[in-house]
Amino acid sequence: MKRLNIKYLLTCLIIILALCLGTSCFYVETPSPPSSPPSSGVTAPAEPGWTLPPAESKNPVLPDFVSVIAKVKPSVVAINTEVVTYDIFNRPSTQEGAGSGWIIDEVGHIVTNNHVVEGARTITVTLADGKTFPASVVGADALTDVAVLKIDAQDLVKANLGDSSKGRVGEWVLAVGNSLGLGISAKEGIISRVRVSIPVSSGQTLDDLIETSAAINPGNSGGPLVNMRGEVIGITSVKIAMVGVEGMGYAISINSAEPIIMQLVQKGYVVRPYLGISYRDITPTLVWQYDLAVNKGIFIVKVILGYPAEKAGLKAGDVIIGFNGKEITNTEDLRQAITSCQIEQTVEIIYWRGKAKNTTYATLTESPPPS
Repeated sequence: MKRLNIKYLLTCLIIILALCLGTSCFYVETPSPPSSPPSSGVTAPAEPGWTLPPAESKNPVLPDFVSVIAKVKPSVVAINTEVVTYDIFNRPSTQEGAGSGWIIDEVGHIVTNNHVVEGARTITVTLADGKTFPASVVGADALTDVAVLKIDAQDLVKANLGDSSKGRVGEWVLAVGNSLGLGISAKEGIISRVRVSIPVSSGQTLDDLIETSAAINPGNSGGPLVNMRGEVIGITSVKIAMVGVEGMGYAISINSAEPIIMQLVQKGYVVRPYLGISYRDITPTLVWQYDLAVNKGIFIVKVILGYPAEKAGLKAGDVIIGFNGKEITNTEDLRQAITSCQIEQTVEIIYWRGKAKNTTYATLTESPPPS
């Protein structure tokens, strides 16, 4: 028993000693934190005398809206129209509309949008001084949405025209017009983009537009967009009205509008190269109905007798896919291709008739007066 106890005690001592030695082997001393942060190697000298830079003492030059409006407003007019509409039982009713315009000469010519006066039975113009005059349409062009009216008045205050090609993004502008039909008012904004093209209806696109953040409301259409010199650089025409979209209004650039205005006053309509067809886009229904060989191009609905298309051998039901070297996939392609040509220019036309692809040539003529 005593031997066993001695062996047992010796074993316990050995185990205890081993545990103590093991603990000392794994003991790691924690270093004390440094008294100062380590140096990065590059130290900038302190500048006890440094202060914040002084604020600009020069007063900023703010736009003088008051003077511009005072200069422009006498040339801006309110336009009110009456249009007769018919219900499903062919019963007539009169609808009133409101728009804007501006005086382009002292003898009563007024510029506005085509859509302001289109189909109007009566048109009334109210000047800035409150005088009202009945107005007649001198000429209107649906393609560019420009119209010219005439009132029987003299010594009017005409607007000054600017150069829209000099307009820069960020430049202040004012949209002046008969907003909401409540009388002449002005809204400020900037030029957001230039030379913009947007589709406004099926087969129609307005080109060379000025996009502005100035608010354009119903009734503003046809009014002037002016720069800070009081010069007209655009004709307010359309806006994008969608949920979540703000400040995207558009004006027809005055440089594009000037030749249109000239022709409307001189001729009553705009002269353009003319092919002599009515046409529409290709649709899956047309492809199925007429068993067309292609699903892109324009479908000829009607060929007008005596004009270039008829002389070139085109017929209703043909599908034009190429015009003067340009691919034609829709009505807008063909419109742009024709307007880019000259009167009396001979053009190549590629088209499908049934299952056969053909080529013909047409010499464009001057467009006829609108009926």
